[in-house]
Amino acid sequence: MQCVKLPISVRVEINLLLLAVTVLALVTRIYGIHFPRAVVFDEVYYGQFLSLYMKQVFFIDESGPPFGHMVLALGAYLGGFDGNFVWNRIGAEYTSNVPVWSFRVIPALAGSFCIPLAYLLVVELGYSHFSALGACVILLIENSLIVQSRFMLLESVLIFFLLLAVLSYLHFHKARNSSFRWFWLMICGVSCACGIGVKYMGMFTYILLLGLTAVHTWQLIGDRTLSHGKVVVQVLVRFLALVVLPVIMYIGFFYFHLTLLYRSGPHDQTMSSAFQASLEGGLARITQGQPLDVAFGSQVTLRTVSSKPVPCWLHSHKVNYPIRYENGRGSSHQQQVTCYPFKDVNNWWIIKDPGRHSLVVSSPPRPVRHGDIIQLLHGMTSRYLNTHDVAAPMSPHSQEVSGYIDFNVSMPAQNLWRVDIVNRESDREIWKTILSEVQLVHVNTSAVLKLSGASLPEWGFKQLEVVGDKIYKGYQQSGMWNVEEHRYGRSQEQKERELELKSPTHSDIKRNLTFMAKFLELQWKMLTVKNEESEHKYSSSPLEWITMDTNIAYWLHPSSNAQIQLIGNIVNWTIANLALVVYCLMFLTYLLRRRRKVEDISQDSWEQLVLAGVVCFGGWAVNYLPFFLMEKTLFLYHYLPALTFKILQIPIVVEHLYIHVLKSPAQRKAFGGVILAVLCSVYVSYHNLSPLTYGQPALSSDELAALRWRESWDILLRKR
Repeated sequence: MQCVKLPISVRVEINLLLLAVTVLALVTRIYGIHFPRAVVFDEVYYGQFLSLYMKQVFFIDESGPPFGHMVLALGAYLGGFDGNFVWNRIGAEYTSNVPVWSFRVIPALAGSFCIPLAYLLVVELGYSHFSALGACVILLIENSLIVQSRFMLLESVLIFFLLLAVLSYLHFHKARNSSFRWFWLMICGVSCACGIGVKYMGMFTYILLLGLTAVHTWQLIGDRTLSHGKVVVQVLVRFLALVVLPVIMYIGFFYFHLTLLYRSGPHDQTMSSAFQASLEGGLARITQGQPLDVAFGSQVTLRTVSSKPVPCWLHSHKVNYPIRYENGRGSSHQQQVTCYPFKDVNNWWIIKDPGRHSLVVSSPPRPVRHGDIIQLLHGMTSRYLNTHDVAAPMSPHSQEVSGYIDFNVSMPAQNLWRVDIVNRESDREIWKTILSEVQLVHVNTSAVLKLSGASLPEWGFKQLEVVGDKIYKGYQQSGMWNVEEHRYGRSQEQKERELELKSPTHSDIKRNLTFMAKFLELQWKMLTVKNEESEHKYSSSPLEWITMDTNIAYWLHPSSNAQIQLIGNIVNWTIANLALVVYCLMFLTYLLRRRRKVEDISQDSWEQLVLAGVVCFGGWAVNYLPFFLMEKTLFLYHYLPALTFKILQIPIVVEHLYIHVLKSPAQRKAFGGVILAVLCSVYVSYHNLSPLTYGQPALSSDELAALRWRESWDILLRKR
């Protein structure tokens, strides 16, 4: 006990300035977030997924990974939301069971903590606390960031993780002799994974950080004071923290997503039959216990593996192709074969052995294997699946597929098909229900049965065209089919068979996909299956964001002029643009002069300016320029991550001008006066726009008209 010195004391340093801006951020973002108690803009979009999470129903959102939805769902869960609310329109009043405050508090907290993160980031870049305070003030009263933080939206959460990732990496890079620095590297990797997990936009900043890490790692490799072993360890740790860890976490988000959402839902049909069968209810209920091995005599429905334009099943009905099409081309006038996007008794086909007359499964069943020749008999009309050298109705370069009718016109039946199991593990593999992806190759012409994607006219009931493709090459999902529903046929006679086809299947064989198989399929669908993009009233182009020539009406009171608009602080946006231009001019000037061996500033100041440019200018560029390449509906809020980095550029440029460019006290005093005037203008702009930021108080039509500082702004005026 003599080694213990009493009393034991702890010394705590509190940055009161940082604490004050954090409190102000919490006030501006959280105060009154329960208002309005109505659906605000994209809350109608995220709310649907929230309800599905509460009911543990599977969904797919192609706009981004599931972590962002899980963050919002956490708030709903803590608020006791039961998932029962109809998310059908913006402005709909929330019912009493909806915990509005809980919905919105996590984005509000994330938006609030962006302010102290910005303070710490500016300080970490080597600039003064006054500059850090300036960055906080500008971000604190930036109207667009406030609006986006106060509702059930994800941009504030995304920006929080992006700033935390950059701050953590800078802290790691500068804390060279601290053993605690590796903790900051891990935090950076975790933040990058979370940023990407919220929205794929997070990938832009992640790539920027990987590039910065690559440069610093290259410098590390050239440091001859370090042994080879230490260099290898340092490079390996960076790789593990910034590449392996984010990948593991990203996959982990999907693991929790798929574990939580185990019930069948409205998005099932986008997924494969095997995926659907792994969910509780839905297809799993229909297919539960089906025979696994497809046999001669099996009754099956064949679903296309492709989900473009929509998932559908091979189908036929008692209607023939027209003798002549609208363009004058002729057809075989045989029975139509299509792909139908709904479950129907006319989707059933019988797999027949061409060498036998039997239409039932023998005992024991004779399984169909890879390479076997089969006939496909339509269950309800008894027509064989056929294709021949007649042009398809909508795709004349391909062959027509029909249900064969013998019109005695020298058009013989060509109804033999070879089964090619694409995902087989052996050359004599058995055709499996749901699991096998099959190509059906026409024996006579070598054409592959394929979904063309075209819709038939009225005579084909707008169903999808199926063709025989003779120039089919490579792996195409449109030419792949899998057995979804399956039973062993027991009825030889047509009428008995029709009754059998209309009855439900029964047995008890459960099939589950592995998590990795489900993850890879879900990820592929998210990246490839896109909803049809449509023009939105408030959509905009990236060029309009720079000068804020656009806005978005988030909410309008049903009876007054009270409204919430996504409009930025126009003074902030103007000086941020100016700071960006000034930085570029300074950087190019210094670069050229240093090339001429003229050093206006010290090496340390130059490196500090370059690093600040990489973080702030680079952060703006990587979060803005990619949108010019995107073919999707874009909105002003997509610019907010780039705007945040651009605002951080302002105090950096100001401090550099004040210290390194302005030499005389008079110049600095005048410049200080300009800065003070600009900050006052920022506050005045924030104050004037605050009724549109917070939705209250309601303004008169004249007052609203006075706030329309740009002709392109769509301020809503209610006519009395």
